[in-house]
Amino acid sequence: MARTDGARPTLASVAALAGVSRQTVSNVLNEPARVQAQTLARVRAVLDEVGYRPHLAARQLRTRRSNVIGLRLEPVTDGINGAVLDRFLHALTEGAQDRGYRVVLFTADDDTGEIARYRELLDTTDIDAFVLTGTHHGDARTAWLTERDIPFVTFGRPWTTDGAHDDPSHAWVDVDGCAGTRAATEHLLEAGHRRVAFAGWPVGSGTGDERRLGWRTALEAASADAGPAADCSDLDHQTPDGVAEGAQVVEQLLRLDDPPTALVCASDSLALGALEASRAHGVPLAVVGFDDTPVAAAVGLSSIAQPLVDVAEATLERLVAQLAGGQAPATPALLHPRLVVRRSSTPGPLR
Repeated sequence: MARTDGARPTLASVAALAGVSRQTVSNVLNEPARVQAQTLARVRAVLDEVGYRPHLAARQLRTRRSNVIGLRLEPVTDGINGAVLDRFLHALTEGAQDRGYRVVLFTADDDTGEIARYRELLDTTDIDAFVLTGTHHGDARTAWLTERDIPFVTFGRPWTTDGAHDDPSHAWVDVDGCAGTRAATEHLLEAGHRRVAFAGWPVGSGTGDERRLGWRTALEAASADAGPAADCSDLDHQTPDGVAEGAQVVEQLLRLDDPPTALVCASDSLALGALEASRAHGVPLAVVGFDDTPVAAAVGLSSIAQPLVDVAEATLERLVAQLAGGQAPATPALLHPRLVVRRSSTPGPLR
């Protein structure tokens, strides 16, 4: 299938090899949401095989765009959960390159600083759009970009006080944290645990509230079905994120008159601290984290894996669609995570 004459591949040559029109190839590059999945896969396979790359200068002349996307690098925390955004960034950059776009990274300490960087980049750099991460209640960044009609997509939904997540004001992609922690809790209940605790961030974080909801929903369903789950108010522990904080939660749980035998955590950092503390006390506490970081795999920690390559792909599709046609934001995408079971939550002696 690959060309053999040494010539630079063109839209026409790719179209001929894939058996489609030039317009279809153009749609694959610029508006993939308009192309059927089977055709999209076939054309992309040809693009990869012949090494096609859009001619950036020509595209800029036609579209008057720079094909540059801005993204803020989140501050470094404990070096564990930051790996999640590292994997998303890699997938986003790779996908952007395949479409002829470049990703420009910048740093900021908070939302105010990030907005200041938006303003600076828009004033001094040819930049077309932004990708945002870490959405939260009252997010000023999305309001600022929307007011100025600047294209953007968020990895994270627009959290609202009434619980609505289908805000049509902008395009977003997110992972269903509620489904993730529900799966983790159900896994532990099926293993025979009846006292399953939760360690998560203080109420009000949006993402953390969703993950807590999944745990609570699973316990309520188990109680309604078979009556094994009693009141769980003493098992819900709110704490800042971190390894030390996870260990402190276990210290508190073990002081209960009827301590839990299992724990679901809102992050791998909390889970790692909890796992270390339980082992230090000689307690066979089953633990499940969230994000399936490399550390989780290394220490045998069960965790919830986010489909980060799919998140990046869905983010780019929505962003490119905006840039190509100036159309209304695409339908939000809520993707499903998966439970990765390792030895930290496999059946063991229960009290």
